[in-house]
Amino acid sequence: MNTIEEEALPTRRRRRRYTEEFKARVVAACLGTGVSVSAVALEHRLNANLLRRWLDQAEGRLPKRLSESPVEAQSTPLPAFVPVAMGAKEVASPEIRVEVRRGNQSITVSRPVSEAAQCATWLREWLR
Repeated sequence: MNTIEEEALPTRRRRRRYTEEFKARVVAACLGTGVSVSAVALEHRLNANLLRRWLDQAEGRLPKRLSESPVEAQSTPLPAFVPVAMGAKEVASPEIRVEVRRGNQSITVSRPVSEAAQCATWLREWLR
């Protein structure tokens, strides 16, 4: 037997949209001396954090949200690879650095990359 009425099922809440004029009017109401942002938010049935974000956007501390989706707003595609310049020291002497802790022993090994095979052999023997 079904005890839940079809009309009683909750509907999905929709995000409210506000016009720029409404935002400007509410932000202007917050700019007075001694005005509580929370009180203005309650008066207009808004979340105080949302109103604070509008204030930050109006004062230029946050960028305005774009009306289109981020995919549409992006005019040039981002490169898949970004080259990174490395200093001469990093390129000239790359090294392998391994720190091993075993029981109460701890050891740090630094070896040039050119000696990777010898480093692996030594590490294997030490870990036995």
